[in-house]
Amino acid sequence: MHPPDVNYARSGEVAIAYQVVGEGPTDVVFVRGITGDLLSTWEQPLLVRHVEGLADCGRVLMLDKRGTGLSDRVREVQSLETTMDDIRAVMDAAASESAVLWMGGNSTGIGLLFAATYPERCAGLVLFDPRVKGTRSPDYPWAPTEEEWRERLAEVRAGWGERGYFENLAREWAPEVAANDGFLDWFVWHMRRSLSPGAALTSFRAAMELDVSDVLSAVRVPTLVIPRPSLPGPGHYTAARIRGSQVVELPGLAGVYTWVDDEAHRATMEATTRFVSQLTRRGDSERVLATVLFTDIVDSTGLVSRLGDSAWRELLQRHHTIVRRELARFHGRELDTAGDGFFAAFDGPARAVLAASAIRDSLRTLELEIRAGLHTGECEVSDGKIAGIAVSIGARISSLAAPGEVLVSSTVKDLVAGSGLQFEDRGQHHLKGVPEAWRLFAAAR
Repeated sequence: MHPPDVNYARSGEVAIAYQVVGEGPTDVVFVRGITGDLLSTWEQPLLVRHVEGLADCGRVLMLDKRGTGLSDRVREVQSLETTMDDIRAVMDAAASESAVLWMGGNSTGIGLLFAATYPERCAGLVLFDPRVKGTRSPDYPWAPTEEEWRERLAEVRAGWGERGYFENLAREWAPEVAANDGFLDWFVWHMRRSLSPGAALTSFRAAMELDVSDVLSAVRVPTLVIPRPSLPGPGHYTAARIRGSQVVELPGLAGVYTWVDDEAHRATMEATTRFVSQLTRRGDSERVLATVLFTDIVDSTGLVSRLGDSAWRELLQRHHTIVRRELARFHGRELDTAGDGFFAAFDGPARAVLAASAIRDSLRTLELEIRAGLHTGECEVSDGKIAGIAVSIGARISSLAAPGEVLVSSTVKDLVAGSGLQFEDRGQHHLKGVPEAWRLFAAAR
């Protein structure tokens, strides 16, 4: 197959490189793991056959995530949220209303977040060797420990870009073909063109901080999980927590690439083709993943007493103007306003935290102090409004925030890993009307 031309989509101010391969009624977005480079992809026949296999299912949209390959190099980290935005930008540029997302490994979180947040744009989800937690925990024993991550990060810092480091990585990730000199030459250049040393270190750190386990129950699109034969635990953990997901086991595979092994490649493509062929068009989803924000003015009753009704109304109007300006800037949706409080929703948790912080800082010019609470969870959608336990949790968190504090749930903190946002632990709290305790965090000022 002759390599297709490279196109660019705009995701905010960032240019995202993508290619369109094949044609058909179904779109398939192929997102690779940490690395990726569109041009050198076509120099590896084994990887090309994977792309061609996906193209048998329909039109393939293949992109270089921000900071990788031909896309803009950026200083900030590739967070789940920004990469989710990049996928939407590519789909919009390619006039794709809905697509099957094919990904796995360290890109799993992107697919899960996209499917839960935009179910109307995700026809289905195929996850190979999914990873939902970066660091080992009692219920997720397959991830590296913190000590193992420190060793891995030290190796990346010291070796990324050096041929010897990449040859060792090839033996770890693709032992089936690592003895082939031609493959090793390609692998070294593919890795070098995918990520700079600094970008690689940042990406591995983001992988270490990953935790999207809370999102699994909010995924309601058809999902196919393909565990890695040599480490099937993460795949079965993921599938057990996504309603109605299918699991397909592969024949033996020593490394992490299905396309280097003939039998694993054949089984993967057969499973993908069968899954895509069974998909049917669904109606609009009544449940989506959203981040809810609640704000209110500290000691508003005292302010009314001191200022008087007329001055208070004028101040409140200026307050509303500032809040709405910041909601618009960070793409938040105002859902309700009661007195001096706002209830808003966002399709990305990092944007919600940034918006809450900007609202707090901007209102200080009016000598107003607010408290804010945020939570990300599955919400029921009806007539443009959202409801459900996630909304109640957000409201309860807001009531616990100290003056000037942006208080978030552990889910929000986990989902913004890689965004550069910092938090201070506020311990566990029992929220009124919510069965389990929640660990809360304050956004660092």
